[in-house]
Amino acid sequence: MLSKVAERVYWAARYIERVESTARLVNIYDQLLFDMPRQVNFGWYNLIVINSLEQDFNDRYSVRDERNVVKFLLGDDTNPCSIVSSLQSIRENIRTTRDVIPAEAWEMVNELTQFVQENLNQGINRSNRHEFLDHVIKACQQIVGLMFVNMSRDEAWDMLMLGQNIERADMTTRNLDAAIAAILQVEDDEFAVNSRQIIWANVLRSLNADQPFRRAMRCSIKGAPVVHFLLADDHFPRAITYCLNTIIASAKALPKSKDVKREADALHKVVIASTNSESYGSSFRDDLNELQIAIQNLHQLIGRTWFLSEQ
Repeated sequence: MLSKVAERVYWAARYIERVESTARLVNIYDQLLFDMPRQVNFGWYNLIVINSLEQDFNDRYSVRDERNVVKFLLGDDTNPCSIVSSLQSIRENIRTTRDVIPAEAWEMVNELTQFVQENLNQGINRSNRHEFLDHVIKACQQIVGLMFVNMSRDEAWDMLMLGQNIERADMTTRNLDAAIAAILQVEDDEFAVNSRQIIWANVLRSLNADQPFRRAMRCSIKGAPVVHFLLADDHFPRAITYCLNTIIASAKALPKSKDVKREADALHKVVIASTNSESYGSSFRDDLNELQIAIQNLHQLIGRTWFLSEQ
């Protein structure tokens, strides 16, 4: 398999996951603001902070309100992480790898791109936002499902799994970071206990993890069990441990994978150590930041190992 093809498949998987995750994040944040007590004041700019996009956003906008944040995350083509920009990257990467990616995936990506272009204002405006984002999420799931049932389990598949699970692990840390940031904001509020439960419940919903959490943990929704589940569960696909195990398994099937496997194993140990934290406050946000840096380092190592260049 050509290095250039491998790199494009890897990035196609990352961008598909990024589109779905961004849609989920905006959708669940909208619901969170609706569920929280009226006196709790969360700003939409938090979504910019947890995605490490402060500089890009501030260069583009002077007002940190809901409309600008949502527009930046959904439809701003100057933001490389927006849904519009990510879809452009998916199209380009799949267009040039159609010999290893199912042909129907190309058609479905084009259909989703056209839908977003024609209905973007529905996502930016609050009235029809949920319907717009729900369509985007389901379309991404259909594309991933198509690949799952139609692709041969060869090098292209392994690259797809590497990209998907690197992105998933990163986004799970950012969802946890958003939860901790929100909890710190309501810590002194008289409704703090109820607010914390609402926040953790919305984090689980944002990852489609509420039912798997209840089955695995068999307890009420509280910070420690939720964090442990999303960090260390071996069976839930968006848990970081599961993502790392999939990365290790995919790397083993590829040549020159020794360094990648070693780095992923080391990262796995860091994740498990993070579950031993006694509290999930500001210090745990620092742990999550270190975890995001480690995931980025693993991504860069994958690039150096198998790709000629990085996007």
